[in-house]
Amino acid sequence: MKSKAYTYTIAVITFVVTVFTPAFLLAEVKLPSILGSHMVLQQGEAVPIWGLADPGEEVTVVFGAASTSAKADADGKWQVKLPSMKANAKGEKMVVKASNEIVLEDVLVGEVWLCSGQSNMEWSVSRSTNAKQEIAAANYPLIRHIKIPHRSSAKAESDVNSGGWQVATPQTTRNFTAVGYYFGRELLNELKVPIGLIGSNWGGTRIEPWISPEGFKAVPALKEEFADKLDEFPQKRGNGINHQSALALYNGMISPLLPYAIKGALWYQGESNNGEGMRYHEKMKALIAGWRSVWNKPDLPFYFVQLAPFNYRRDRKELPGIWQAQLETLKVPNTGMAVITDISTLGNIHPPNKQDVGKRLSLWALAKDYGKKDIVYSGPIFDKADHAEGKDNITVHFQKLGSKHHGLKTTDGKEPSHFEVAGQDGVWHAAQATIVFGDHLMVKSDKVAAPAYVRFAWDQAAMPNLVNGAGLPASPFTSQK
Repeated sequence: MKSKAYTYTIAVITFVVTVFTPAFLLAEVKLPSILGSHMVLQQGEAVPIWGLADPGEEVTVVFGAASTSAKADADGKWQVKLPSMKANAKGEKMVVKASNEIVLEDVLVGEVWLCSGQSNMEWSVSRSTNAKQEIAAANYPLIRHIKIPHRSSAKAESDVNSGGWQVATPQTTRNFTAVGYYFGRELLNELKVPIGLIGSNWGGTRIEPWISPEGFKAVPALKEEFADKLDEFPQKRGNGINHQSALALYNGMISPLLPYAIKGALWYQGESNNGEGMRYHEKMKALIAGWRSVWNKPDLPFYFVQLAPFNYRRDRKELPGIWQAQLETLKVPNTGMAVITDISTLGNIHPPNKQDVGKRLSLWALAKDYGKKDIVYSGPIFDKADHAEGKDNITVHFQKLGSKHHGLKTTDGKEPSHFEVAGQDGVWHAAQATIVFGDHLMVKSDKVAAPAYVRFAWDQAAMPNLVNGAGLPASPFTSQK
């Protein structure tokens, strides 16, 4: 016969096991890791706050003067939306209350940007130009950064174990995305509002794993290869997931961010897709369409970096093919491209000057999204080439980008370099270019009597001298389709 003491002990153990099982712990209100102390919320639009709780449990979120509630659904999921708010310069508490209470400290409202891509976006401040001085001066309490860990997944995840949001200080900034940080610093200096940077990037990755299912479905050219067989992706590798296969990083590193409110996205990638030519343009269209769809923002600003010149050990014309694909992507509405042919390191695929990259991206945002007038936000962008019958030259026109400083010049005072022309036979010859009336070019070659096509900087190592009045470089291009 069991003693009363034994019976009591068993009862206590049963109670403890019951109370402290994971199922019970999940009953407490929980937030995804993207929502945390020191975060920046997007100003000027309703802001989703979401998480898990007991099914049917009421959750209340209080932030500043706003208080809003929602009940968890049958799966324990809940979401509220804070009303549109103006930027603040002093962090406030956010309180999330249900059966328990979560208090988030030092929450700001400002501008939030996603910083994604491969290694040149992941490249840290500590590995970039003037790192020691930049880190020592990195005292910007209104800039916040969160790093999303590398993760591939077979399904669209709802959370990821990040290290949380960090305030920009000399102790933290060294590990921030350099491009994102310098972009954010420019915005802060101009807008005087908090800046939030979400660093979801992974060195060496292709573009396909970052694209959402909606993105693949939006581009007819990708139908057979991807959209018609999405159930086959992402692909397995050993006991895990091939992080380079379609959907893998969208599932593991983008989906967990949803529906966090963002202003726009920055993208620096393409090296791992080099050699695809215009196929890369189709994939960029899918990436942009997909992110706009999952964030439910059809006009989401999307600004990207055209790859820098680099001596790949392969066909020297492959990189120009990617440049042209990126140039064509500017035809997608609400996109912009930072050209960096002038700040490359031909022997290093990671140019250390990330300050100018971030600044050039910021010019697009400031001009297009923040109403800053008279900002020269781009170098010369090819528009069209005209050839008059019987003439031995071809005329190159550039887009008028709404600035009085669109005029053409060269960095060294010499004629524009790295131009070639071809006749109908498609054989290319080096050509001489002359600036005419400060806004277009006349290009010709003694070896081509009737030029039909013109191209510029069509070599992976080309570092041409053509810029506009603000010193921003012209994008490489070809008129041959």
